[in-house]
Amino acid sequence: MKGIADEPQYSVGLLEAGTTLCEVIDNHIYEQTLSEKSAFFVADLGVIMRQHARWRTHMAQIRPYYAVRCNSSPTVIEVLAALGTGFICTNKSELELVQGHGIPSEDIIYGGVCKQVSQIKYAAKNGIDLLVCDNEAELRKISRCHPNAKLLLQVSTEASSQDDEMSMTFGCSLKDCRHLLERAKELGVQVVGVRCHISSSCEDDQVYVHAISDARCVFDMGEEIGFNMKILDIGGGFAGTETQLELINSAVMSMMDLYFPPSTGVSIIAEPGSFFVSSAFTLAVNVISKEVITTLGLKMHKNEPEFQYYMNEGVYGSFASKLSETLIAAPSVHKNSPLDSSVFSSSLWGPSGDDLDQVVEHCLLPELNIGDWLIFTKAGAYSLGQPLCIATDSPSPPVYYVISSRDWFEMQDTGVSHEATLKNFSLVPYFLNSCQTEAALSVPA
Repeated sequence: MKGIADEPQYSVGLLEAGTTLCEVIDNHIYEQTLSEKSAFFVADLGVIMRQHARWRTHMAQIRPYYAVRCNSSPTVIEVLAALGTGFICTNKSELELVQGHGIPSEDIIYGGVCKQVSQIKYAAKNGIDLLVCDNEAELRKISRCHPNAKLLLQVSTEASSQDDEMSMTFGCSLKDCRHLLERAKELGVQVVGVRCHISSSCEDDQVYVHAISDARCVFDMGEEIGFNMKILDIGGGFAGTETQLELINSAVMSMMDLYFPPSTGVSIIAEPGSFFVSSAFTLAVNVISKEVITTLGLKMHKNEPEFQYYMNEGVYGSFASKLSETLIAAPSVHKNSPLDSSVFSSSLWGPSGDDLDQVVEHCLLPELNIGDWLIFTKAGAYSLGQPLCIATDSPSPPVYYVISSRDWFEMQDTGVSHEATLKNFSLVPYFLNSCQTEAALSVPA
């Protein structure tokens, strides 16, 4: 097999010992250089498995609920389901996707804070009872359409509000919680816990400390009013590094021991999304056009060109996260260049021609030619599953899933059975084209 794209049977290439991810990427670039030169992803499922292992090591007392909106690839859902995670969904499509993998309804949270009535009814019909709510209008909708719902009251803490000025849009303030709890009691809707809104860009472990302290206040209010408060969701914000996990664990667990010791019976959960998938995916894109920018003044004085490169993927596709002001790291160049090659000020753009379709504002790159390839690592978050290809007619890039034989056997050793839980997987040995690496680097545009 030369390559297996993401298809309904979830085909996965099994890498023999010694085959590297770089060789897999080279392989597909070689194939694409001889054909359409389409962008593509390569996803290493072993990375997801190892991230899950890191979570178990550093956050053993906190069950992960994967944020599906981060990457709704069915293959990712299949792997995480096999590893025993729960799932948090924001719309009906995500709910259907997760339920299609046989996830029990009690392991699913309907987390969208602005819910359509029809989707609340869908959750009720399918036994998805755990919902998030942060305002009275949502509370009234839920009471009418899903009387058996069990709510997590979403709270925006003072600390998270200072960290992210948009935080107040998502979550009620601490002072408004009592009113919502009393209203829920009047409407006969159960409140079973608290969900802390943590910014996805959070880098301060003290935000979690403040959130847990605030959650304890809300738990006390709820129990005073008569609710059985039993779930604490500390939210997201997990970047994916082991260092961050260690810091959060150190800060969080001391607060848990103080405010939510095991004797309380409270279940602690969290919502890692990017943590699991970001570093598992690599995106390869092709340079389809270039412009040399000559400006008056400093650039002319230096007599150095500045380049604008246009790629076959942009912010309306695989770089959609850029629209939410996520910083896209500069890529590496996939071609042989002398170590002392000159580098030039460059910007990278998508194919739409739209002023918003700027992927990387500034980076230093050797001069590129049309047909050259750029490699973006850590490309798994908010890049596929629900593409925004509204400015072009291009389909979403294919995804080539692989796993090393070592990672696969280690997954089996953790108790994940191919026959029992990964029924939709089709493992096929992955073979490299002979001499493909040199060819990929030398075929002219």
